[in-house]
Amino acid sequence: MPSLLVVVFVLQLTIHLVNTFGASTINSLLWNIYNSLPTPTSKSASEQKELKRQFIKIRTELNATSSQDEFARWAKLRRQHDKLLEQVEKNKATLDSTKTTFDSVVSTLRWLGTNGLRMFLQFWFQKEPMFWIPKGWAPYYAEWLLSFPRAPVGSISIQAWSLACMAIILLVSDALVAIFALVVGSASATKTGKPMKVPSGEKEKATAQTEKKEL
Repeated sequence: MPSLLVVVFVLQLTIHLVNTFGASTINSLLWNIYNSLPTPTSKSASEQKELKRQFIKIRTELNATSSQDEFARWAKLRRQHDKLLEQVEKNKATLDSTKTTFDSVVSTLRWLGTNGLRMFLQFWFQKEPMFWIPKGWAPYYAEWLLSFPRAPVGSISIQAWSLACMAIILLVSDALVAIFALVVGSASATKTGKPMKVPSGEKEKATAQTEKKEL
């Protein structure tokens, strides 16, 4: 069985990742994975992709066809366009209804597996010390705060450990984002390859030498 310290840290990291990427992004990713598996909606999703592909193709041809010079071809493409549009809208309505139910179930399970589990652990282990502070390392009021609300004084409570994990994760996340932005900015500047500016004094000196050689 994994240590409770590790479980709380992983749980806080999961909550941070969910909050960073966003619930809608995660739901869309899970929805695409769900449709790629042999599920009841996988066939409808595949048909929707094919219908969209055909619709875009017909629409492109329709826009490139003159309704005056090529009326017969234009009218045929228009009928195909309207028929495909109706099929796309009908199939989309069915998938959207299923996706709404899917998002609701996934959101509930995600909350139970993250915030719900965190609340349960903090309630169930509120009297359990995560680890003990060496005696004399902190004053009594600090020991009391770190053991809040019901852990033994002189120990770290699960609430205090959760807050510490959250603070560390935020600091590391901000540091990684800053490093990434710095690397991308440096790479972009290198790729642009802006010419280095020549100081005005050096430029005048080079011009004078050139004129002297010409004389």
